Amino acid sequence: MKASMSRKGNCYDNAPVESFFGTLKTELVYHRRYQRRRQAVAEITEYIDLFYNRQRRHSRLGYLSPMAFMIKYWEKRQAA
Repeated sequence: MKASMSRKGNCYDNAPVESFFGTLKTELVYHRRYQRRRQAVAEITEYIDLFYNRQRRHSRLGYLSPMAFMIKYWEKRQAA
């Protein structure tokens, strides 16, 4: 794996990740108190795998969940 490095002051390649971490903190982390590190890892993993990647509506996808967007994509592709 190689880190992505752009010119100094050019943060465009970092913007999607920063946006994701802001969303993660706002929607999950700031509302919880974790007793153990493994509890935090488990909840964050569940949030990403089960909610963010499958159910959460994304503005970039026309306010559809990734699963709904994928279903719509395949239906459209098969109809063509």
